[in-house]
Amino acid sequence: MVPFNGFNERLLLKFAMLAELHASHPIGESIVAKGQEVGLKPDSASVTQHEDLPGRGVRVRVDGHEILVGSDGLLHHRQIAHGACELEGTAAHVVVDGKYTGHILIGDSIKAGAKQAIAQLRAIGVTRIAMFTGDNRCAAEKVARTLGVDAFHAELLPEDKVRLLEEMQAAADHGGKVAFVGDGINDAPVIARADVGMAMGGLGTDAAIETADVVLMTDSPLKIVEAVNIARRTRTVVWQNIVMALSIKIVFVALGTMGMASMWEAVFADMGVALAAIVNSTRALRGKERPDTKATGVQR
Repeated sequence: MVPFNGFNERLLLKFAMLAELHASHPIGESIVAKGQEVGLKPDSASVTQHEDLPGRGVRVRVDGHEILVGSDGLLHHRQIAHGACELEGTAAHVVVDGKYTGHILIGDSIKAGAKQAIAQLRAIGVTRIAMFTGDNRCAAEKVARTLGVDAFHAELLPEDKVRLLEEMQAAADHGGKVAFVGDGINDAPVIARADVGMAMGGLGTDAAIETADVVLMTDSPLKIVEAVNIARRTRTVVWQNIVMALSIKIVFVALGTMGMASMWEAVFADMGVALAAIVNSTRALRGKERPDTKATGVQR
């Protein structure tokens, strides 16, 4: 916690906690948890207004005072002087009645299994992995460098994420599909726009979950790989059933036309195809295909 303009750390945290009491973003939840840890007990009833500022932060009114908590972009948007903001981490800037009171630096931790998930995604043929974030460029660059993503874009608003996703879709080779995985309310528009939208079911907001095509209930990045494998296996089974059914029907139509197949044989073939398709479909329920786990050291 770095206070400015005569404020102290406790007061800085108190203002930030008041602003984030009704927030669902993980950063807001961590600020509230920190305030509770140090014994702060702000009165939630004093918060008379709460407004989410998509991609920027939150704005509340407490006992007649306006409190803003958000990104560097929010301060630039409100033209609030705050000095240099090249910070090694995610910063939540706090402003009270237009006066900059300081910032709280939140450390980013890489989710367990992220590197392994990226290795497996590359092993199964995913050609490009990019990171979209509303966090500041310094924090994003540090995480992107650690994970080794192909590209990263920082300080994004929801509409910026949609624009960048559409650019990726336009550049996709041979009509390839683009999937997007997110968890925040700011991710809902781009989840909806992606060819396949995926949301984290545990930490994800209701907006992201309701918009997504796929919900990862355990929030594990490795579930992305599992979802791709399930989809591919299911598609293979479906095409096998289609080809098998059409082939057998075409054969019996031809035999029937030439008078070489009786009605009972045609009925048996029709029922046999249905039963064979059902039995073949049960293959989709067996086990879990695993990507080539020998590919180690590749990055997200």
